[in-house]
Amino acid sequence: MKFSIILATYNRKEDLLTLLRSLSVQDYEPEKIEVVVVDDGSTDGTGDAVTALRPDLPFHIIYQNQVNSGPGVARSKGMEKATGDMFLFIDTDCTVPPGYLSTIAREHKKSPFDAFGGPDTADIHFSAWDKAVSFTLTSFLTTGGLRGASGKKLARYYPRSFNMGLKRHVYEKIGGFGSIFQYGEDIEYSHRILQSGAVVRFLPDAVVYHKRRSSPYAFARQVYRMGKARIQLWRIDRSLLEPLHTIPLVATFTALIWLLLAIVAGGVAALSFTIILLIGVLGIGVIGAVQTRSVPALLLVPAAFGIQTVTYGTGMLMELIKGKK
Repeated sequence: MKFSIILATYNRKEDLLTLLRSLSVQDYEPEKIEVVVVDDGSTDGTGDAVTALRPDLPFHIIYQNQVNSGPGVARSKGMEKATGDMFLFIDTDCTVPPGYLSTIAREHKKSPFDAFGGPDTADIHFSAWDKAVSFTLTSFLTTGGLRGASGKKLARYYPRSFNMGLKRHVYEKIGGFGSIFQYGEDIEYSHRILQSGAVVRFLPDAVVYHKRRSSPYAFARQVYRMGKARIQLWRIDRSLLEPLHTIPLVATFTALIWLLLAIVAGGVAALSFTIILLIGVLGIGVIGAVQTRSVPALLLVPAAFGIQTVTYGTGMLMELIKGKK
């Protein structure tokens, strides 16, 4: 099987180079690997950096520059250029272990599929904050299994662009990504893949290491946009908004109302709210610290979870208020 790995990037030069280096040490035949880099109008010297690294890469690499148009357009451009049998998408803030491609090929040989999704996790060398964010975005406790990592899910699983792939014939049938989203275009695309009747599998061993936003503020901005995108997806197809997706919105409302009542009522009500909140925070922190093997996660996981819940819920609310243009 020949893989075409499509990397859409925008002003992430160092992350992209790190990902390319991790792809260069795959235990898979280099002649069966093609990497298509679509630069979405970067201004950080991405093109020059890729050119400089090219001689050190064992596989064929295609570099395509475009006017900044968003990740969906960039990925579609990459699919137009790709020549492989299987198209893979990996976010440029990820790296992959040496057996990534051989794992996909082995799983396909064992049980053929038309498309797949894989999990994302934290590398042992990540910072305590990055590990806390990774736990918050991947744990069943905090996401209900939306990313499929635990095998248990409270909502339908959709392969995501940080780690997904599809065969060429699926692309030829349904076309490329949509272009209206800054976030969420991969969910809409996965929805079309599933609707096409394609055989879709979750490959638990095809792992990528996902180093996300480097600060609480950047993480909050990212999750806020994810919340907005969920409502945009709902406007396209009502099935793309399930009960699990509304929990951050409901939780944000509930916490605000409860807090206001506690302030107004005072005394026992305020104390009860504080105790329940502390128990919940402590529980999430302890589980996060154990699973990430990081003592700082005792405090950082609750902080990341709070940011995730409030900003995602707020993003949903603001998009609902704005209404459809």
